[in-house]
Amino acid sequence: MPNRGYLPLILVGAALLLFSMAAFTVRETELALKFRFGEIVRADYKPGLHFLTPFVNNVIKFDRRILTEDYPAEQFLTSEGKILRINFFVKWRISDVSRFYTSTSGGSEEVANRRLGEIIKDGIKTVIARRTIQQVVAADRSEFLGEVLEIAGKNVGNLGISLVDVRVKNIELPEEVSESVFNRMRQDFARQAAQLRAEGSAVSEQTRAEADRQRTEILANAYREAEIIKGQGDAAAADIYGKAYGANPEFFAFHRSLQAYRRSLGKQGDVLVLAPDGEFFDYLKQSGR
Repeated sequence: MPNRGYLPLILVGAALLLFSMAAFTVRETELALKFRFGEIVRADYKPGLHFLTPFVNNVIKFDRRILTEDYPAEQFLTSEGKILRINFFVKWRISDVSRFYTSTSGGSEEVANRRLGEIIKDGIKTVIARRTIQQVVAADRSEFLGEVLEIAGKNVGNLGISLVDVRVKNIELPEEVSESVFNRMRQDFARQAAQLRAEGSAVSEQTRAEADRQRTEILANAYREAEIIKGQGDAAAADIYGKAYGANPEFFAFHRSLQAYRRSLGKQGDVLVLAPDGEFFDYLKQSGR
């Protein structure tokens, strides 16, 4: 009787064990393969909880995120037979998990990286062989690597993976040509700088000449307008003086004489040489009478 009390517990434990062996989860970052006695039977699992038959099926999971592999520097020949050492890295991800498993010795990332590296090296070798050292160094990296991706992308599909990106980290030039290449690049940059300076100087001279022309034109217009205004003012003053003189010639003459005395007399250091009986002193003589 006491042993029968443990039977429900044993059954529950067995059920839980069986459930744990039959259930598995697939995360958002994972891909899963289901096998039946070593044969792939399903590969299209979505994230979530799934089930299998214990002792009959088993599941292997793989990382579905972008993976990065850095490769050591390799030697490549240019079109003129010069050796370049290029260090690069590759970003890739699994696109067909079944093919990836069968083509990489059971889904080995190490095998995948090794085979992928060989494919990328062949692509770089093909692209480098079409170019000279100067063209490789001066070429647009995006165009250069775009060709590598196009060539390598046709071959990595057999591995069940897709290339995301290829980047060159470093290009080492041969010692015998590195200095000449850099000198040529320095000369090109110096020539471009000289051309830009010449163009800037020409624009500067043109701007300065245009500014001088505008300044001369503005000053000439201002002088002309000033002379016109001055002439108009002189004419108006003459007209006023004429009217004033016509209204009272004696007072006008007196007023003009007072202005002349104010401007001429009583200033230190002034010397006047005039005849005593001249018209300049007429009103002074009259005041003394």
